[in-house]
Amino acid sequence: MLRNDQLDQWDRSTFFHPSTHLGQFARGEMPNRIVTGGKGVYIDDRDGNKLLDAFAGLYCVNVGYGRQEIAEAIAKQAKELAYYHAYVGHGTEVSITLAHMILERAPKNMSKVYFGLGGSDANETNVKLIWYYNNILGRPNKKKIISRWRGYHGSGLMTGSLTGLELFHKKFDLPLSQVIHTEAPYYFRRPDAAMTEEQFSAYCAKKLEELIAKEGAENIAAFIGEPVLGTGGIVPPPKGYWAAIQAVLKKHDILLIADEVVTGFGRLGSMFGSDHYGIEPDFITIAKGLTSAYAPLSGSIVSKRVWEVLERGTDELGPIGHGWTYSAHPIGAAAGVANLKLVDELGLIQNARETGAYFLKALRDAVGDHPMVGELRGEGLLAAVEFVADKAARKLFDPAKKVGPQVATALLKRNVVGRAMPQGDILGFAPPLCLSRGEADTVVSATADAIKDVAAGLG
Repeated sequence: MLRNDQLDQWDRSTFFHPSTHLGQFARGEMPNRIVTGGKGVYIDDRDGNKLLDAFAGLYCVNVGYGRQEIAEAIAKQAKELAYYHAYVGHGTEVSITLAHMILERAPKNMSKVYFGLGGSDANETNVKLIWYYNNILGRPNKKKIISRWRGYHGSGLMTGSLTGLELFHKKFDLPLSQVIHTEAPYYFRRPDAAMTEEQFSAYCAKKLEELIAKEGAENIAAFIGEPVLGTGGIVPPPKGYWAAIQAVLKKHDILLIADEVVTGFGRLGSMFGSDHYGIEPDFITIAKGLTSAYAPLSGSIVSKRVWEVLERGTDELGPIGHGWTYSAHPIGAAAGVANLKLVDELGLIQNARETGAYFLKALRDAVGDHPMVGELRGEGLLAAVEFVADKAARKLFDPAKKVGPQVATALLKRNVVGRAMPQGDILGFAPPLCLSRGEADTVVSATADAIKDVAAGLG
């Protein structure tokens, strides 16, 4: 077929791609993929390939590709009112409606929604509001934020600091001094193989207590965590983890940010990960599943106890000095309203729960006993396969062998998209929530064949 080689040249000479090896891409040493369309769980590229996207873009196209209901809602809003700001009490019908819909679905202790554009800016908002909150309460030193190693919370200055992955720190002068990190709830990589999940959860809580004692509770404002570690390896928490962590935070009057950019609006088979694991957050970060990425939109959901202090602050100081030009952008809000209606109408949360369980079992049956598979884990429609050189000893491969990327490449040759996760040989899956059992079988079969090919190459 005819190819637009001019487009390829422009791509390499003008387009700065995120999370890309810039030199290799510019020199043509790595392939590009120009995506032209999509429907359901499939995407099409300009070379005529039809790929089953088992990562939903970046965990985000929850309702699937090609949903005309959302496209039409966006077009209708653009024709009526493409933009107006949300400053000084202004709003639009869709932004107000969407805030109401979110709070109808959120844990009952939540009060208001501040809208941004992406998960990174939502977490920046959370931290800024937490600092304001403690200043209003007369606690000017209570400012440090505890995150977890392997957590992912964005790639801005503060949010890149909160992220606990070295790739997002190296040569960026991060993390900033206000951010400190504690143990990741990564049971497979526990320090003592004899630990039960409950014992490991207690160990994580103990390490958190030690960090708080070292830094001083009077200096620590908040703890941020994803209900399930996402980009750090797709790692569900061990049994008892969130109960143990929340007990420590309450003891020391430390706020809790639940980063639900990945888990919000159905991915775990529950509306929110906070509901799923009994988390009682002070802030909830939302983005991806809010609009299924049909338009950029994020949100910071603020609890009642925090909101009361923010109100008090403006009574003392005047209007709050925080805002984005595109906060509550009506086109993003229109996408959000249509998207959440679809999530309900199509029963996608139930499907994530039921098809997710089927998918995880099918993966375990197909590859769980393979000598190269150290752990197969997941929850809802999130799953990961972690590869090891020695299964019994949990010995990891030499990173230079790039086993995870090799498997992801072999999978792509079979027209299935999985993701090689950073800092480990881990293949991740987060398909659209509309995935069928037949499509799950396709992913499982291709994964088994990809692992077989890579294992043969490794000898």
